[in-house]
Amino acid sequence: MNETGAITGVSVAHSHATVDEIEAAGGDGVRATVSDLLARDGVEEAFAIQTCNRSEAFVVTDRTVDGAVALESFAPAVRGGAVRRLDHEESLEHLMRVASGLESLVLGEDQIIGQLREAYEESKSAGGIGPVLKDAVTKALHVGERARNETSINEGVVSLGSAAVRLAATEIDLTDGSAVVIGAGEMGMLAARTLDDTPVSEIVVANRTVPNAEFVAEEVDTPSEAVPLADLPGVIPDADLVISATGSTDPVVDPDHVAVAGEIVCIDIAQPRDIDPAAADRSGVTLYDIDALEDVTRRTRESRKEEARTVEAIIDEELDRILQAYKRKRADDAISAMYAGADRVKAREVDRAVSKLESQGDLTDAQRETVEDMADALVGQLLAAPTRSLRDAAGEDDWETIRTALQLFDPEFDTLPDRPGAFAPEHDAAAEFDAPPDSVTEELDD
Repeated sequence: MNETGAITGVSVAHSHATVDEIEAAGGDGVRATVSDLLARDGVEEAFAIQTCNRSEAFVVTDRTVDGAVALESFAPAVRGGAVRRLDHEESLEHLMRVASGLESLVLGEDQIIGQLREAYEESKSAGGIGPVLKDAVTKALHVGERARNETSINEGVVSLGSAAVRLAATEIDLTDGSAVVIGAGEMGMLAARTLDDTPVSEIVVANRTVPNAEFVAEEVDTPSEAVPLADLPGVIPDADLVISATGSTDPVVDPDHVAVAGEIVCIDIAQPRDIDPAAADRSGVTLYDIDALEDVTRRTRESRKEEARTVEAIIDEELDRILQAYKRKRADDAISAMYAGADRVKAREVDRAVSKLESQGDLTDAQRETVEDMADALVGQLLAAPTRSLRDAAGEDDWETIRTALQLFDPEFDTLPDRPGAFAPEHDAAAEFDAPPDSVTEELDD
């Protein structure tokens, strides 16, 4: 019996790792990471997500040891304490927590939902998404939406972009100041919108693609201007605040950009870094990165504790549902295999009986149908009790009972794994004939 295995995951995130360690993990983006993992022995599916405060990957393998080996290449240069390794159940729960915003630097932030969806699509484009990870990520997104619809986990919660503005407001007086937002992505947009609610008098949006910068500039009421990245040497010296959040693989702000800037606060919320750390050596320059936002976000986290507990209860409920659904799938796979084996025996014996009856005289269609109906009824009655027992065994992770049943009914099916975290894809062998009293297959809970 061919069986799809369990999920194995690895996480390098802000809770355990520094910005440099997050940047060092994961390689050259989601698609490249997924493609690399799929090329490794035993990996059937792969999913990766990389944001400014996390770099994570998940694989599906028949043997959990293969998953662990495949993920060794994900963060080889990162210290052990910064790397969190996850088994099947931990991976499912972690993805739900990530989607709900419980694992975000800013508790409950909404941006992660879009990032998770984008990572899913990129992983899918790279050929990494199969039935196991599809169910896992889809469930995580469902939980994330429930968390925001049924609780106030995101009420008043800031994004990294708005957290950067809050941090800047504690350092300088923004009244009549000039701010430069580098990057026209989601974080840049959120930073610009948050700046729009401050007393700054001007917002400059810089981006490699100017039309995208113009779109962000048009979203704010504060006087704004869109410029290309090439204009940064001219606009940064006149600014009081710089917030950078591009997707560039190389720094876009170097020390020369701030050489004559005077007093200026620079906040780098990009990963990899947008601002060369050497810029902080220039007189009057104060540079913060993602790590520095922890203090700002800690206060928000304290105010969200009650809502977080409610979200955790939702996760517990949904995790139990998906685990039970996976167990049913595993039992259904074993039951389908059992019925397939019985059906082969039934077909062989019916043909033999019909041949003997025909040798004794003419056999009518009605008589032939009676023989076949009797054989189907015998199979259904004989396998009804084992079917219920197999479902009970799967619910209790009693794989010895399932293995024994498979060996008794069909010695070919003797490869069911020991691990409780593994589960099998649906098979349709039982659909070839009348099903047992309880449906052999059940859909995954929404």
